[in-house]
Amino acid sequence: MNFAEKTVAVFEQRRPFLLGLAYRILGSRAEAEDAVQELFIKWLEADQASIATPAAWLTTACTRHCIDLLRSAHKSRVDYVGTWLPEPIHTTHHQSPEHMHELAASLSTAFLLMLERLTPKERAAYLLHDIFDFDYPQVAETLGIQEAACRKLVSRAKASIGGEQIRFQPEPARQSQLLDAFHSAIASGSTSALSTLLSEDVELCADSGGKASAIRETLFGQKSVLDFIGQSLHAYWQAQEWLPVEINGAKGVVIKADGLVTASMTFGFDGAGRLNRIFIMRNPDKLAGLQASTNIL
Repeated sequence: MNFAEKTVAVFEQRRPFLLGLAYRILGSRAEAEDAVQELFIKWLEADQASIATPAAWLTTACTRHCIDLLRSAHKSRVDYVGTWLPEPIHTTHHQSPEHMHELAASLSTAFLLMLERLTPKERAAYLLHDIFDFDYPQVAETLGIQEAACRKLVSRAKASIGGEQIRFQPEPARQSQLLDAFHSAIASGSTSALSTLLSEDVELCADSGGKASAIRETLFGQKSVLDFIGQSLHAYWQAQEWLPVEINGAKGVVIKADGLVTASMTFGFDGAGRLNRIFIMRNPDKLAGLQASTNIL
């Protein structure tokens, strides 16, 4: 293997980590892939002899670039039409059940949406420390700040997010039970079985980006959510294909009509394993990745 091949090999070995980091910071698969590809070009142009630790160099460059991108993204999200949700991604894993469970907890729509409360630097510091297990000196070096400032960033992030509840994921069997009850409600219009699995304060929201029909305002409480499922979603989706898939590390569903993905759903749960957040993606731009992945399932 020559020098150029080794340079590429080092990056490709690190690429999955960089994509995972970039996606969690940006909340967009497309933007994460673009950011990592830009980093690849920068890596090829770098003076390799001056880089003592390639992994640290790549993590630092990726994090700082994503922070800059997120600052710009936050400005555009202020003017977003309707509710903004992270781009859903189809995930498949072959690691241990323990690793898969932890992965799901840090990829869920509910968790990524909660990260939107944080400033770009808080978000990066929190992810590096709490999700990717970097110690404070490593995080501080990556962000180019003092360790004391780094600790404050992580502390503020934890206070804003509020405990571990948002990262709770019930066992797969419980997720399947909820998904089956949801499907039954869509198919029949009867929500009685589903109602016993929902929390009293359940919320439902949809992201269309102004490019598809969807509710603009979040629905709150069992009655309004169940009425919408039993009436509107029943009317819209009962004749469409219901495709259970793993989305963002947990069980979700893709809705197809004439072979095209028209919607996806992901969920959040409370500590008792009840459904408390329902996220519907209708934005065709954000569904493009699911369209491609479900075409090859």
